Amino acid sequence: MQIHRGVSLDLKIENAVVTSGIFDGVHLGHQFLLNQLVASAKKINGQSVVLTFWPHPKLVIQPQSNIKLITDLEEKLLLLKQFGIDHVWIIPFNRDFSLLSSQDFIQEILIKNLKAKRLIIGYDHKFGKNREGSFQYLIENRNRYPFEIEEIAKQSVDEMAFSSSLIRKSLANGDVERCKELMGHNYSLAGTVIKGKQNGRKIGFPTANIKVNFDNKLIPSDGSYFVKVRFLDNSVFTGMLNIGKRPTLEAGSSIEVYIIDFEKDIYGENLVVEFYKKIREEIRFQSIELLKEQLKLDKISTLAYFEQNLGSN
Repeated sequence: MQIHRGVSLDLKIENAVVTSGIFDGVHLGHQFLLNQLVASAKKINGQSVVLTFWPHPKLVIQPQSNIKLITDLEEKLLLLKQFGIDHVWIIPFNRDFSLLSSQDFIQEILIKNLKAKRLIIGYDHKFGKNREGSFQYLIENRNRYPFEIEEIAKQSVDEMAFSSSLIRKSLANGDVERCKELMGHNYSLAGTVIKGKQNGRKIGFPTANIKVNFDNKLIPSDGSYFVKVRFLDNSVFTGMLNIGKRPTLEAGSSIEVYIIDFEKDIYGENLVVEFYKKIREEIRFQSIELLKEQLKLDKISTLAYFEQNLGSN
């Protein structure tokens, strides 16, 4: 998969079959479209092109909204790569680009730069300044453009009950299992291990405190979760992660993971946490001893869960 960045590029792509969008989460609805894109390109001996934007347009147009995203750019690219996409063109989204009319978008991006042979979009797709461009407009004026228009039919889109908003709602409820059903893969957080107060070490459950790499990353609701922890060398470990304020220890808000049977010093290292299931809500225990007993039970539950569901811990 070739990655291109910039606003004006002469990509010289043979028979470009193009789709465009934000693709936050690359959920099952997106995946349906991506599979259609790749299949369509193969039919005409062409190349598939995903046109996307970064940062998220809403962060530029409505910065006060402080929108939280399911995937950062690197996560999105890793997910897109799995579908056999030939090219991803990342357009830097800024104020100037947001003022580009739908007509200029068609002429400058689709025709001049990509020389698109075919455009695949859903019936509800919008583009250009103030989202003024529409699928209906393209259909009505298709004879004016040198590319074919292939639609993802309304019925197909409506039957795919997958959306970024549903994923966000699931994460807000801590329902990471439902999230996986909508995405087709586990939700994950990428972050760096930072030094904490080391309270976990004092009670026999040393944890890695995680600083999430992307400030606008959507964080699941407070509570404890079954997780897998992946390091840059692709080694994977079982863990239990807590998000919240650690009320028993009065230690303040944090994201921390206890990696089972792991003693390595990992301060400063990058890792990815994959969420499998919520264990429980965060609890204020009456004593440290009660907290320790609960963590022992959580550890047993974590190992049993992965043994039962993945065949190993």
